[in-house]
Amino acid sequence: MPGPAARAARDLRWPDLVWSHFSRPRFGQFDERVAAAATAGYAGIGLFVDEYARLRDEEGRSASEIRAVLDDAGVVLADIEAARGWWATGGEAHETSQRVERLAYEIADAFGARYLQTIGPYECDLDQAIEGFAALCDRAAEHGLLVGIEWLPYTNIATAADAATIVTAADRPNGGYCVDIWHHTRGANDIEMIRALDPSRIFAVQMDDGPLQRVPLDEYKADCLANRVPPGAGEFDCVGFIQLMIEMGVDAPLSVEVCSTERWDAPIDYAALVAAEGMRDVLARVSATA
Repeated sequence: MPGPAARAARDLRWPDLVWSHFSRPRFGQFDERVAAAATAGYAGIGLFVDEYARLRDEEGRSASEIRAVLDDAGVVLADIEAARGWWATGGEAHETSQRVERLAYEIADAFGARYLQTIGPYECDLDQAIEGFAALCDRAAEHGLLVGIEWLPYTNIATAADAATIVTAADRPNGGYCVDIWHHTRGANDIEMIRALDPSRIFAVQMDDGPLQRVPLDEYKADCLANRVPPGAGEFDCVGFIQLMIEMGVDAPLSVEVCSTERWDAPIDYAALVAAEGMRDVLARVSATA
């Protein structure tokens, strides 16, 4: 029996919940992922471009067959992960970028996805990076996509200020930011950098939690992919972070991204539910203090 009719992905707003793709292993269990998201009350899911390619090429699924799984559950495909190499004008990085973009735009056209995540590093001068990001935004706009830079402390887009340098200079209406509480807290941890961002350009807010204790930078990536916990279950100031987003007037949906080897090994329904319940509990605590 079909689930409740889903809203369009591009209509999602704060505080709609999106279950980030990397809250589970990169590949497999697509139908189970969608069903778990629906049961846990998410409005949408994110999708890794290479998982879409696997569904299409290895499982032989058409876009309409994939769409039927989503529609039956009443869940939309909201976020696409992740563009890289957008700064390159040639070579392997450019080829990778072109492949990822082709997949992303196929997804956007087939499912009406709202948002494309981008990450660094860029391996060029800053002017070329700005031009590359602007061009990416222009191409993505043809497919109705917002584009957000997620700063990562182990790259040369390490902070909100680094991302703002590119986004501001590129000056594209669909170019903006992904604000991830992990990379804020375990990175610069500078609230004023966040406050300096144009809130209308914060297109994604990724929520998770974890320990405050930092690791060496060369261990950062592995740590952030293995040790997150649901919002409210760690040491981050999730309540304060959400209060800040509200004060700034951020209107993006909330992407719950609990990358965790423990959650990847857990039953999928449980992983979806505890992350959603954690996020809803944080929102309730914010409301109680308002």
